[in-house]
Amino acid sequence: MKDKVLIANRGEIALRIMEACEALNLDYVTVYTKEDAESLHVRLSKKKYRISDYRDINDILAVADEEKCTAIHPGYGFLSENYRFARRVVKRERPLIWIGPSWEAIRDLGNKLFMKKEAYKLGIPVIPGTLEPIYNEIEAELKAEELLEEASALGFQNISFLVKAVAGGGGMGIEEVKNLEEIRPVFRKIRAYAKRLFGEEGVIIEIKIPIFQHLEVQILGSKEGEYVHFGTRNCTIQSPYKQKRIELAPGFCKNFSYAFEVEEVENQIIEQSLKLAKHFQYDSVGTFEWLITPEGKFYLMEVNTRIQVENEISAKISFIKGKPVNLIKEQIRVAFGEKLGYTQRDIHFKGMSLEFRLIAEDTKKGFTPLSGIITHFSYKPHSWLTLRTHVPQDSPYTIPTQFDPNLALAIIYGENFEDLIEKSHLFLSELKIEGHTFKNEPLVTNIDFLKENLKKVYQFLPA
Repeated sequence: MKDKVLIANRGEIALRIMEACEALNLDYVTVYTKEDAESLHVRLSKKKYRISDYRDINDILAVADEEKCTAIHPGYGFLSENYRFARRVVKRERPLIWIGPSWEAIRDLGNKLFMKKEAYKLGIPVIPGTLEPIYNEIEAELKAEELLEEASALGFQNISFLVKAVAGGGGMGIEEVKNLEEIRPVFRKIRAYAKRLFGEEGVIIEIKIPIFQHLEVQILGSKEGEYVHFGTRNCTIQSPYKQKRIELAPGFCKNFSYAFEVEEVENQIIEQSLKLAKHFQYDSVGTFEWLITPEGKFYLMEVNTRIQVENEISAKISFIKGKPVNLIKEQIRVAFGEKLGYTQRDIHFKGMSLEFRLIAEDTKKGFTPLSGIITHFSYKPHSWLTLRTHVPQDSPYTIPTQFDPNLALAIIYGENFEDLIEKSHLFLSELKIEGHTFKNEPLVTNIDFLKENLKKVYQFLPA
């Protein structure tokens, strides 16, 4: 029987999974909510089911059973890093293939504190901080005092702390503290927030790395214990809420000068990422995120156990035996138990790639997300441009209020840095997104922010 994949997501990632399934000659079915009726992923899917919510596990599994699906691809966000859902998918009476890492890996790496402790045991550099959850404000203050001494001994100056919810993520459940007197009230605030939002009130405290570049390592593992990497990415340009806005591959650029040996640091973070992946028997695509200081110190921050939004810029500069890479296809292949069919020696890198996240947000008013109606969306096609969007260009589109107002991803390829930046400016100058909010005000996007921040790529920036 031919395999069939249930695509349990929306928008551009659903479209990319649809494309990968077609390339692999796999059948698929999509789901959507009433708010997404205008989305291209709904229009272009041959078989689709309306559900109540993308997080409704019972609805999703009911569709899978109705359509006799053999696998589920969760995309990113929503249920993609919910280990309980992944476990249920593979252990139910009619088990399905989970297109992602094992539920055990999602559970263990998704628990940032457990991951940090395991990394620390393996000798992998982690951000100085507590290795056990804190539940008491007196203990929090004592731990902060210990960390202050440790950080001073390591050479940190103007030290501040990050108080984080153990179960947090995506910039949620985290607050900066600049002096010890603030530790107790902020701890109480984060603990209450974490209990309400995540159902887990444990808190950790870390030293804030004041100036850094945010690098990622793209890993792929198979069920046969094979491991390769597809280089590094630089994701330093972010919103104030630590949401990525511009990403580049590779993570370092030879056009910039560094106070350390770039190749040595890059090799180290790749080697350490692979070490951790092997330790957890990681068997899918995964992203290992690092902070790099201007002095060349590097600290593991977290692991994302899913396909990343920005995976395609890694694919654009990677070639397997001379052929282009599609990381979503690779993710699906290994989930179905296939061997990689290549080793690291077969992967070569060429050129540079950049991704813009095009979002309906008012960057001058605290990056306020916006909803409304897009009346015009256009761009000029180029051989070096790949634009991923669920927004139709032939009819108005209503931006749902229920989701993040992400409109499109623009992936640009360049032969070198100068070529990449020139093409990036050209794309932004040709792009037109027009519309109005539900208050009948002009709809604004982050295009100006992207233009302004192009000059900051590959720079060390304050946190």
